[in-house]
Amino acid sequence: MPEPTAGARTHRLRVVEVIAETADAYSLVLRTPPESTGRFAYRPGQFLTLKLPGAGGEAVARCYSLASSPHTGEPLKVTVKRVAGGYGSNWVCDRVVAGDELEVLPPAGTFTPSDLDADLLLVAGGSGITPVLSITKSALARGGGRVTLLYANRDETSVIFRDELRELSEEHPDRLLAIHWLESLQGLPVADRLSAALAPYADREVFVCGPGPMMDSAEQCLRALGTPGGRIHRERFFSLSGDVFDAPAPAPAAGECGPVEGGSTVEVELDGETRTAVWPPGTPLLDVLLAAGVEAPYSCREGACSACTCRVVAGEVKMLRNEILDDQDIAEGYVLACQAVPLTDEVEITYS
Repeated sequence: MPEPTAGARTHRLRVVEVIAETADAYSLVLRTPPESTGRFAYRPGQFLTLKLPGAGGEAVARCYSLASSPHTGEPLKVTVKRVAGGYGSNWVCDRVVAGDELEVLPPAGTFTPSDLDADLLLVAGGSGITPVLSITKSALARGGGRVTLLYANRDETSVIFRDELRELSEEHPDRLLAIHWLESLQGLPVADRLSAALAPYADREVFVCGPGPMMDSAEQCLRALGTPGGRIHRERFFSLSGDVFDAPAPAPAAGECGPVEGGSTVEVELDGETRTAVWPPGTPLLDVLLAAGVEAPYSCREGACSACTCRVVAGEVKMLRNEILDDQDIAEGYVLACQAVPLTDEVEITYS
């Protein structure tokens, strides 16, 4: 495998182990260099963006969820399931071996519980178990609530983390209930079939990850059971289309282009520091922060991931595009910095 060259925003992580979870799914155990440790603190359910060589020599980005937990002392671990015709998953499964180094962006994502002490209902299908396992292990290690996990697969040979789930169930028999749904035995997990299994837990906070049709069925079932939409959180898999690794030249700061009529003022809290900048109308917040020299997190710049998510604590903004935040996220003030433009003269933003 070619030796990578670290880019402007990536960190080089060594693959210390490759684990064959099933015939089609492999976990990469990663070692973070000491100088990058602080940038790889993460929350359960988040993902890493890997820089892979494209077929034409260009870099391609692929996002893979962390299966490890930040609360158990284990190293970073992402799990990749081979997808028919999928360039990234097949490249990883066929090419990556222990000792290789990968360029990786810091963790990102909003598919994470706000309270690990709460009772949780987790619904996963196939490789959607990856962030769900991270949440499960974190809730059991750090929280005090009960966790019910429904995990759907084609058949028994497709079950990723089968042994780890069994061990967790044995270690926490009063707190973890793992329900395996095998299509070979129970049919597809459509809404009406899921109802009996999910009904006893429909009052909990719910996290759903897996193939789109399965997530749709689970949400339809839960809504029919009375679960408020704001308590149902979905993780969406996506491929990034552009080069997200080298920071593009930021838009000029307002002072460099002369006066800006109607410009707003934004105060941003990030990494314990507060910065203030002029926010021109129609300019995405992320561009303003980059122009001001703020190392704000971002990935796709397309409104399709959640790497740049921040929260509005005062003032109002609108998003030009949003494919990832749900109604509950928006109600709580979360926005995508790459798509947020100001609506009021003064805005306060936090990344905490």
